[in-house]
Amino acid sequence: MEECSNITENVFYISAFSISETGQCLLFTAVLLMYLMTVFGNVTIAVLVCWVPQLHTPMYFFLSNLAISDVMYVSVTLPKLLFILLTHDHWMSLAACMTQVLFFSLSAASDVFLLTSMAYDRYVAICKPLQYSLLMSTNVCLSLSLSPWLISATNAAANVLTTYPLSFCLTQNVDHFFCDPKELYAITSSDTTSRKIFMLCADVLLALFPFVLILTSYIFIISTILKISSSEGRLKAYSSCTSHLTTVILFYGPIIILYGKPESEGSKELDKLLTLLYAALVPMLNPFVYTLRNQDVLNAIRNIKRKRNLIFLK
Repeated sequence: MEECSNITENVFYISAFSISETGQCLLFTAVLLMYLMTVFGNVTIAVLVCWVPQLHTPMYFFLSNLAISDVMYVSVTLPKLLFILLTHDHWMSLAACMTQVLFFSLSAASDVFLLTSMAYDRYVAICKPLQYSLLMSTNVCLSLSLSPWLISATNAAANVLTTYPLSFCLTQNVDHFFCDPKELYAITSSDTTSRKIFMLCADVLLALFPFVLILTSYIFIISTILKISSSEGRLKAYSSCTSHLTTVILFYGPIIILYGKPESEGSKELDKLLTLLYAALVPMLNPFVYTLRNQDVLNAIRNIKRKRNLIFLK
């Protein structure tokens, strides 16, 4: 907490990445490609799930929600980063900053809970296949898809309400590429003790607890797969959850490294890079993970192409 008597205008200086002009050009190109591919890939997944009847299953219903969340995830942070890299205008208003806090908190938490819902779906499909239609009924699916959004929205609103009243000193330099509440707490002149306690509790409830549930689900899943006598049956059961497991590893991997490594003065740039990985690269990879080795999605794409060709021939 900084001590100061002068309060500036409600604007922030987003420092982004401290790299050379050439590095900024390369980073701009990479971030732009990631953003475009993320939006295109996830919108395609959402449209396919809505359009193709064969994909009207609980797993793909959750996947379409995850795709929508991922589009929001990248759209709230990457355009501003691209604007900074292109124009070198690092300033952001308080309203824009709070908008980032709101939607980043919403999409990040919804991703975590949707991955947890998908883990439960895989657990039921592999461990209790005979009860799948009962345990994954329409009402259950709606509850497992709507509750992540409601919980995430509540958490996002709480983050804004605890961040908005803060007072800031003359040095309003946010050492990140977006308005991260943690960085805002570092530069405020207000007492943030209670807010930091709230953030710690929220991290446990919204990140650690779902992660434990996902791990527990996969312990039961792996245990059940190992009990399958035929190698073909084991391979089929394993292949039904590899896409989700890959997404979980991609999502939690950078987060575990980011929060598990020791703090140091020179680690800020590494922190930003790791944040960029799970905030940009992972949402971009999700559509590829769920299409390249997924016959249901590949068949849906082939059917759409076939229908389109027939329409053009007619």
